[in-house]
Amino acid sequence: MNTADLVKIAEGANGPVYVYDAEKIKRQYERLTSAFSGVGKLRLHYATKALNNISILKYIQGLGAGLDTVSIQEVRLGIQAGFDPATIIFTPNGVSLNEIEEVAKLGVQINIDNLSILEQFGSKYPDIPVCIRINPHVMAGGNSNISVGHIDSKFGISIHQIPHLLRITENTNMRINGIHMHTGSDILDIDVFLHATEILFETAKNFRNLEFIDFGSGFKVPYKQGDIETNIEELGEKLTAKFNAFCSEYGRQLTLAFEPGKFLVSQAGYFLTKVNVVKQTTSTVFAQVDSGFNHLIRPMLYGSHHEIENISNPNGRERFYSVVGYICETDTFGSNRKIAEISEGDFLAFHNAGAYCNTMASNYNSRYRPAEVLWINNEAHLIRARENFEDILRNQIELDASILSGKATVEA
Repeated sequence: MNTADLVKIAEGANGPVYVYDAEKIKRQYERLTSAFSGVGKLRLHYATKALNNISILKYIQGLGAGLDTVSIQEVRLGIQAGFDPATIIFTPNGVSLNEIEEVAKLGVQINIDNLSILEQFGSKYPDIPVCIRINPHVMAGGNSNISVGHIDSKFGISIHQIPHLLRITENTNMRINGIHMHTGSDILDIDVFLHATEILFETAKNFRNLEFIDFGSGFKVPYKQGDIETNIEELGEKLTAKFNAFCSEYGRQLTLAFEPGKFLVSQAGYFLTKVNVVKQTTSTVFAQVDSGFNHLIRPMLYGSHHEIENISNPNGRERFYSVVGYICETDTFGSNRKIAEISEGDFLAFHNAGAYCNTMASNYNSRYRPAEVLWINNEAHLIRARENFEDILRNQIELDASILSGKATVEA
């Protein structure tokens, strides 16, 4: 997919649009499987929350992946997309026992991350296999907002609570078939991550009937020129050696599992917007686009960087712009960015828009959520229609005027 293809899609979209390049998703998937080709059994569970369009799920299922889910709705999406329930893992946080029970009925692998639910579920369903999510108290990521392995995280069962955990599993005689961790996103230091895996291996030794060990994910991808990223090849070489050695000591070949989301889809995504206004103030030139944090919240929520390219004038003279949206809030996508000269009506492309972008969109300011397009086999295919005014009103209940005015009569 080239710049001309993006411009053509933007021109026909009649509003902001997300575009995903299938070939880039496939390349990332193959890069990961290649890095861990030395493992006897490998399972990649794609993190649904990163990008949950059903056509994307079907495509990733076709590559051979399983699915990582965090809600019963994501589980149902996966099943609708054709995933075998046995290849889906359910790793919720803070949900009710009832939701976990409903998911278990679907035949999905359950992953529990707190002692209370573990004891309740194990007492009622000792024969249903359960994975346990451990908090190793290790932050392998570079952003505290998206690192979940620290000691005060709400995710996982603390390694300091292992004795309590073992008491529960022994008293309930429940089946533990997996051990899991997730240190958070943007893994920068492979050695720190490997240290966390050692903690997981030590925990795994407490359970003699494991089938898999799940190391989560959080692999960092580059967001700008020269940006650092997780060295997947180095990680693959080092973790494969450690994992194989552990399996030899354990006495059985286990499955090594990961849950890549951002790694697979981030770089495959582009968010296309149109410039409504170029506005000069005393010190800043604003390029105001037909979008805002209702469509792409990551820069405002996490301080995330997305490269911004003027695809209408890619070879123009570079100038400095602050790219902002049309929402009645401060919605700055990028401050003082060097971008090819922008004119009103130009189309801008935001890079790395495949993960945690459209899935976090909203209808704030009563704006429509964007369309989505999949670029596959050198063709653009609409996979989500742009919303309309009827979608805004859907599920709203318009009360009768007499009720709202307080003049409604009470029937005897």
